Amino acid sequence: MKKIIGFALLGILVVIQFMRPNRTNPPVDPALDIQQVLQPPADVYAILKDACYDCHSNETQYPWYSQIAPVSWWLVNHIEEGREHLNFSTIGTLALEDRAEIMEEAAEAVQKGEMPLSSYTWTHPAARMSATQRDLVVTWLNTQNAGEGGVDAHGKNGADRVAEEEEDDD
Repeated sequence: MKKIIGFALLGILVVIQFMRPNRTNPPVDPALDIQQVLQPPADVYAILKDACYDCHSNETQYPWYSQIAPVSWWLVNHIEEGREHLNFSTIGTLALEDRAEIMEEAAEAVQKGEMPLSSYTWTHPAARMSATQRDLVVTWLNTQNAGEGGVDAHGKNGADRVAEEEEDDD
């Protein structure tokens, strides 16, 4: 009986290997990418590339185990969900208010240690952020939300807010 169950499970495992999810990355327009649109400092961009881009961009580098079902199904679904929440490759298509909200949510998730996911950093040690890296990314994301060069929830950038404050002082 154990042999029959073992062969049945093996057969199922073999059959599901033919049910392959689409792992094709959507095209990338560099003009819409966060690097071009928001121009993060090189150190911040390097952290984003290492810790975030596989799930939050159209530049996913699929690991070898993405070829094996059922892991491949979970992984592709996870990447699709990640891109829905935040896609660095298409950040330039967002309205300023939407971008500000996403940057705020991203800063909060990184600050709380929710991102990158531990299931990702377990297999991608380069994605693990030190406390210093986490602070650097959170600070930069917050400046994109409401600081110099960034936009706040009202679509105003740092220069607009400074000008408004100067007018109020007069």
